[in-house]
Amino acid sequence: MSSKTPTEIVQCLDRHIIGQTAAKRAVAVAMRNRWRRMQLPPEMAGEITPRNIVMIGPTGVGKTEIARRLAQLVEAPLIKVEATKFTEVGYVGRDVESMIRDLLEAAIKMIRDSDAREVSARAEDSARDRVVSLLLGEAIGEPATEEDPKPVQSPSERDETHDRVRKKMRQKLDEGLFDDRELEIMVRERPTLPMVGGGNDQIDPGLGSMLEKLVPESRHRRTTTVARAIQILTEEETEKLVDHDKILERALERTEESGIIFIDEIDKIAISDRGGSGEVSRQGVQRDLLPIVEGCAVNTKHGIVNTDNILFIAAGAFQGSKVSDLMPELQGRFPIRVELEALTRDDFRRILLEPHASLTEQQAALLSTEKLEVTFEEDAIDAMADLAAEANERLENIGARRLMTIMEQVFEEIAFDASEMVARGETKVTINGTFVREKLAAVVGDEDLGRFVL
Repeated sequence: MSSKTPTEIVQCLDRHIIGQTAAKRAVAVAMRNRWRRMQLPPEMAGEITPRNIVMIGPTGVGKTEIARRLAQLVEAPLIKVEATKFTEVGYVGRDVESMIRDLLEAAIKMIRDSDAREVSARAEDSARDRVVSLLLGEAIGEPATEEDPKPVQSPSERDETHDRVRKKMRQKLDEGLFDDRELEIMVRERPTLPMVGGGNDQIDPGLGSMLEKLVPESRHRRTTTVARAIQILTEEETEKLVDHDKILERALERTEESGIIFIDEIDKIAISDRGGSGEVSRQGVQRDLLPIVEGCAVNTKHGIVNTDNILFIAAGAFQGSKVSDLMPELQGRFPIRVELEALTRDDFRRILLEPHASLTEQQAALLSTEKLEVTFEEDAIDAMADLAAEANERLENIGARRLMTIMEQVFEEIAFDASEMVARGETKVTINGTFVREKLAAVVGDEDLGRFVL
């Protein structure tokens, strides 16, 4: 459990997300409250439930990014789901309990990856030893070398010679001398269940687990390079070194105590006063979602997951509906409501410059692989921010995503011709305001074309 203070969490989020201070403060307090709850006696901790959050704001203002960066920051398992993908029980489609199963799988992967990093050095060492054995096996029957001229040796001499040969072979392997050589290895193939009906989500978790055990593991021969063989065998050795039972035990605990589920487009299952088609299905999804958010036990193939302390962050634009259009019971389970502000021209300018790995840095880094140096003048940043704000106002407000389309249009020709430019000796490109406006003049001037391109 992360012990970062709310101030520290907000500062970390500020490195990646511009503005939206209210939303950042809300999620920071929610994370700190989790830590505070863990410090309390069990009888008091059991009475405290997460303060779930609803984020209200147009697309592209940072709702998903806040949840994603938050989960990375506190090392919590996170899944993002779209409310519109679920169907009421009794209809074909994904049931809401599948989000808990997906969250547990995310936690298992997170912990397994962490444990795998700890044993990676040992696993790779064992894999390289196996590759050396395979290489020596291929060398059996070759004529004796000058270093080993005696055809008849005692067992101790043979062992000493074998160790010496293995040591030399391992040294050459570590130096990469055999990387491109082809090698035949036995590869383990995990059993996969056939898709049934709407997919494996429709299979009872207990039955699915039993079927996986019944399907035997298969192995087959595969010819690959030594470099790739080391990678494959390292994965196999890692599987032997990690404790799967402990991983599962910790994953269940982390899912229950630290899991975050981000439910996007929750406004699409709200029922407005105007009514419309699909009301029964939308209200059915809300009814199915209610016990998950309130807290219940969900059966998975790895065990039962209690959802009492999972943090739910819902988000939606709520343009044609309001939070009050959700079921009253569901509204009550999301006590914190945060409205995210639409991005302004000044926000766009900051997004281009300030975040870690900003769009301008990304574009410059991509073209640097071609040995092409890209620099941005101040008026170029101003021009892109102005055009993004104008396009969002005239066409449709898609938030910061508009900057990506602007950037791609500006660099369309340069990205295509970069290698030829470097070959001609053009190793530096300066982007200024005039260049930006020239590249987008036709698109901005024609509203119909702008809708298509931007």
